[in-house]
Amino acid sequence: MFAALALAIPFAFRGTLQFVVPGTGYTATLASHVPVMLSAVVGPLVSAIVGVASTLGFLMTLGPVVAARASTHILWGVAAALAIKKGMSFPKALFLVALPLHAIPEGLVVIPFGFTYQIALFNMAGAAVHHVVDSIISIAVLRAARPLLGRFRQSPKLT
Repeated sequence: MFAALALAIPFAFRGTLQFVVPGTGYTATLASHVPVMLSAVVGPLVSAIVGVASTLGFLMTLGPVVAARASTHILWGVAAALAIKKGMSFPKALFLVALPLHAIPEGLVVIPFGFTYQIALFNMAGAAVHHVVDSIISIAVLRAARPLLGRFRQSPKLT
């Protein structure tokens, strides 16, 4: 389900909940990180699969530069999942582990495409802001789903 959402969001939100800065390789699609973030609660393998789906969705809709940026979702998603597996709370995993592993590589990955270091920094800053917004959405969704999760298994720590 998370992989399907990660693949669908770039198509469904294209042109509506998507912000594009021409000439910078930077785009932000609201909630595009949410499936990867929520999949971290399930585990590293699921998070990697969802990150790949996200990468494919952006490759098909916005091309190779944005897909290269989206491929970082695999890295930070798996890292957050491992942190959660070791007992870190979901919010801490998103902000302390995933955020730097998201923003820094998203900025650096545009350099081989011919973008300047200033544009790379712009992409880092944009990725960080977008990550924070989607983290807040993900935390709210997980808190709302917590009563349902408790019925199936131990629900993840949210504090």
